[in-house]
Amino acid sequence: MSEPDPARARWMVIQMVRWTGLGMFVFGMLIYAGKIDLPPEVSWALMGVGLLDALFMPTVLARMWKTPS
Repeated sequence: MSEPDPARARWMVIQMVRWTGLGMFVFGMLIYAGKIDLPPEVSWALMGVGLLDALFMPTVLARMWKTPS
């Protein structure tokens, strides 16, 4: 059996980080809207971390895994 492609594995990790961040943001929005009974401070924290996770972490991971020149 051949070795798995590391580029594909890294791409999958980047996509999972992006989708997890989006999920955290949506969960925070549901808390803020009152659909889930948790304090509003939790919603702000989840929305902030989710937004950072979805928008900035894929770039950080891509730079970290970039092939050296």
